[in-house]
Amino acid sequence: MKAAEKRRITRMTSAGRVELDDAVAVEKKVRVAVNGEEVMSLYCSPERVRELIVGLFMTEGIIEGRWCIDEMTVEYGDEILVDIPADGKVSLDRGTLISGCLGGVTFSSSAGGGPAAAGEVRIGAERLRALFAEFQRTPGLYELTGCIHNAAVSDDERIIAHAEDIGRHNAVDKVIGRCLIEGITLEDKIMHVSGRLSSEMASKCARWKIPVLVSRAAPTSLAIDIAERSGITMIGFMRPSRFNVYTHAYRIL
Repeated sequence: MKAAEKRRITRMTSAGRVELDDAVAVEKKVRVAVNGEEVMSLYCSPERVRELIVGLFMTEGIIEGRWCIDEMTVEYGDEILVDIPADGKVSLDRGTLISGCLGGVTFSSSAGGGPAAAGEVRIGAERLRALFAEFQRTPGLYELTGCIHNAAVSDDERIIAHAEDIGRHNAVDKVIGRCLIEGITLEDKIMHVSGRLSSEMASKCARWKIPVLVSRAAPTSLAIDIAERSGITMIGFMRPSRFNVYTHAYRIL
């Protein structure tokens, strides 16, 4: 399913108006069922939906018990229908409205932090800037539509996995889900994101012990608190010549 489509628009400029076709990001509703019973719905870009659900459900612990990624079904239509066969029960009683796009819900305790980040990554400032520049150059839908968030996981040499979505939390869940499906360890990796660093972003990284979280944007106070408690090196305002390190600066050489 395409993640962008053409729509007819009227563009107004100082020289007048012109009719033309413009690319817009596709947004789809996803209905998620467990054993045939719908448990939640969300909105996303219609690419890497399997990775999105894996990342979200594994990060938030929504299914308590055994379930198999390979048995998940995804059907595309006017809405996207996902069904997950599972032996365990569904736990949605910890839902909290998130501060991100689309009025989404996170099921982890955003104020609780998580286990200490285990990876003892060390990376030079110049190398980190180069990796983030590579992340920003990754071809995607932002240049086409102007309304897409990006997330990527790298080691200290290259971008390993990349994902994009209309929602910044979805983009992070997608890239985490891809890593889980492909067996890529996260405890020694760097998470690069395009949006602001909220408490949910910090909590997702804490859940998988990702030691470094980097963004072009700013963090919130609660995100900094979670990063401090969880051992995450949180970096904001990444620019070609400077960046701010808010927590655990010892990892940056």
